[in-house]
Amino acid sequence: EGTGMLGFLYGGLTHWPSATISFLIFLSFLQYDIGVALSASNYLIGLGSYDITGPAADVNMMGYADLDQIASGLHFRLRARTFIVVDPKGNRLAFVNLDACMASQIVTIKVLERLKVRYGDLYTEQNVAISGIHTHAGPGGYLQYVVYIVTSLGFVRQSFDVIVDGIEKSIVQAHERLQPGSIFVNKGELLDAGVNRSPSAYLNNPAAERAQYKYDVDKEMTLLKFVNDKWGPVGSFNWFATHGTSMSRTNSLISGDNKGAAARFMEDWFEQKSSQEDFDALYFKKFRTEKIPRRVSTIVPNHNKNRNELMSLATYFPFSQGRPATRFLSLASRVRNAFMQTDRPQFVSAFCQSNCGDVSPNVLGAYCIDTGLSCDFDHSTCNGKNELCYGRGPGYPDEFESTRIIGERQFKKAIGLFDKATEPLTGKVDYRHAFLNFSNLEVSLPKVGGGHEVSKTCPAALGFSFAAGTTDGPGAFDFKQGDEKGNAFWRLVRDLIKTPSQEQIKCQYPKPILLDTGEMKEPYDWAPSILPIQILRIGQLVILSVPGEFTTMAGRRLRDAVKKVLTSGGNGEFNSNVHIVIAGLTNTYSQYVTTFEEYKVQRYEGASTLYGPHTLDAYIQEFKKLAAALISGRTVEPGPQPPDLLDKQISLLPPVVIDSTPPGINFGDVETDVPPNSTFRRDFTSYTSVISDLFR
Repeated sequence: EGTGMLGFLYGGLTHWPSATISFLIFLSFLQYDIGVALSASNYLIGLGSYDITGPAADVNMMGYADLDQIASGLHFRLRARTFIVVDPKGNRLAFVNLDACMASQIVTIKVLERLKVRYGDLYTEQNVAISGIHTHAGPGGYLQYVVYIVTSLGFVRQSFDVIVDGIEKSIVQAHERLQPGSIFVNKGELLDAGVNRSPSAYLNNPAAERAQYKYDVDKEMTLLKFVNDKWGPVGSFNWFATHGTSMSRTNSLISGDNKGAAARFMEDWFEQKSSQEDFDALYFKKFRTEKIPRRVSTIVPNHNKNRNELMSLATYFPFSQGRPATRFLSLASRVRNAFMQTDRPQFVSAFCQSNCGDVSPNVLGAYCIDTGLSCDFDHSTCNGKNELCYGRGPGYPDEFESTRIIGERQFKKAIGLFDKATEPLTGKVDYRHAFLNFSNLEVSLPKVGGGHEVSKTCPAALGFSFAAGTTDGPGAFDFKQGDEKGNAFWRLVRDLIKTPSQEQIKCQYPKPILLDTGEMKEPYDWAPSILPIQILRIGQLVILSVPGEFTTMAGRRLRDAVKKVLTSGGNGEFNSNVHIVIAGLTNTYSQYVTTFEEYKVQRYEGASTLYGPHTLDAYIQEFKKLAAALISGRTVEPGPQPPDLLDKQISLLPPVVIDSTPPGINFGDVETDVPPNSTFRRDFTSYTSVISDLFR
C-alpha cells in the first residue's frame, strides 16, 4: 500500500467520501496549476524590485553622449530588480539588474558599504553583481570617471542617490523574501531582435571560426524560472544580447527601452495570469490598439511635433504594483490563498544584458536619411558623412513602436521558455572575484610557430572612430568608423588636451588615439584602470560578470574558454550541459571589448576597446584563472582596490531656478478625465493624463 504520504493517500482512498477524494486530488495539483509546491526545494530564493527612475527633467541622458539629449518627462519608470539564491550550506549570491545604461564603480562601492552596515559580511563584492540593461534613455551623471560624465556637465547627485537607494532596497526586499524554492533553466533562439551593426569588423574574424556559427550575432536567450515552494513561480531573469537603442538620441523621455519594456510586459502578463484573467485579449487592448500614443523620431524629416503626445506618453505602460509577501502557517491557509492570491509575493521579471557590443535592435538595417539608400558597408557613411546614417527599428519611423516590438519579441520568447522550463538547477552556490589593473596587465599569447610570448594591455585610450558613433547613434563632424589613421586637424586638437606618449601609441596600435583617457588625471581620473571580473555559480549555471560590452565573437571566445576549463578539470561537477552566460556592463563600466581581428578594423567598437588590441586575451586569461579556482575550491588574490572618487566629483549642472506651470494651471490638474456615467469591464484599464512640468 506504500509508505508515507503516498501510502496514506492511496491506501485509504477507497474508504473516503467522494468529496474528500476530490479535495485531495485538488491538493495534489495545486503545485502545478497555482504554484503551492508541497515538495522539497533546492535553495532559498528571494526576489525584489525597487524604483530607480531619477530626475525626469533637465538632466542629460546616459548612452549617446549627446549634449542636446536632455530629459523632459517619462516614457515609463525604471527599476532595479534583484534575485538572491542561498544553497543548503549557506553560500549565497545576489544579482541585480538595473534599468540603467550600465553599472557604475562608485554606485557599486556605496551599495556594498550600505550592505555591510546592514548585513555584515553576508553580501560583498565577491558575491554581489550589479548589471545594467544598457538603455540609452536614463538619467546620466552617476558614474565617477570624467569621460562618462562630460555630457551631463559632471556628477549628478540626484541620479546617483536614487540608483544607490533603489539597488539597496531591492536587495533588502529579496533578502527579506528568502523562502525555500527551486530554479529552472531553459534556453532557446530568438531570431528577430538583433542584427550586427559592424558586420565588416565581424567578417575580419577567421573564416574557420565564423563557420562554426550560423549567425553573426548570438540569438540564444537563457532564462531562469524561480519557483517558490509555497507560491509557485515568483520571477524570471533572462540574458539576451541586443542594444538598448530602440529609442533614438532625439528622445527626451526616460525609458527602459526594449528590455525595460519586455520586463514590464512580462510582469503584467504574470499578474493577469495569476488572477486568472484572459491576458491575451487584455494584452492586445492595452498594448496593440491605435490609441497608444506614438512619436516619430526627430531624425526623420517632417516629424510630428504635437506636444500633447509627450504628455500622454507617460501613460504608455501600466504600473505593476507589488504586494508584500505574508507567511502562512497552516495548510488551510495555503489552500485558501491558492484561490485568493491576495498576498503572493510580487512577480519580478528582468531582461538582462549580455555580449551586445555589436548587436543592434534596429533590425531593418542602416540607411541614409537623405537618399533612403543603404549606408556605406565599411564606414557607415552617406556620401562620406556619418551623421546621415541611421539604423531602422521594426517600427520605423516610430521609435516607440520599435521599442514595443523588440521588447515584445523578447517578452514572447521569455514566456515560451518560462512555460517550458523543466531543467532544475542542482548543486552548490559559489563565486570568485578579482580586481585587475588593466592598464598594464601581462598577457601570454600563442606564437604562430609555437610557444608563447608575453605582451601587455595598455592605459585606456579612445580611437578616432569612437567620435564617429554607430548606426544607432552617429557622431558629428567628419569622423567615420573604420578610421585607422585619423587626421591632422583632430590630432592637433587632441594634443591641446593630452599628447599620448610614443609608448602608448605603439601599445594601442593600430588604433589612432583621439583621447588618451588612461593618462589623463585632471581633475581626476578620466577612465578606469582597475576593473572587477567575477564568476557566479548556481548549480550548472555559470554567470560571467564583465565590466563592459563584449562583441558577439569576443563573448563566444570567452564563454568557450571558460567552458573548456570547467568541463576538463575538477571532479566532473560540470559536463557539456553547463550553461554559461555573460552578464555585460556589470559592477563597473569600461566600454567595449572586441577580438584582436575586429580591433584591427577600428570601427566604433574597436576604437572603444580601451586597453589595446590584447584586451580580450587578458579577459580570457584571467577568467580561466577564476574558473580553475572555482572548480578546485581555491581562493584568488583580491587584487588592487578601485578608487573611490566621490569626494572629488564636480557638478556644473545648474539647479532648477523655477518650476512652474502656465497661468491658470496647477500641477495635478486633470486634462482628460473618464467620461461621466461610464461603465467598464473589470479587465478594462483607463488612463487619465495630468498636467506636469513638461511645459518647461
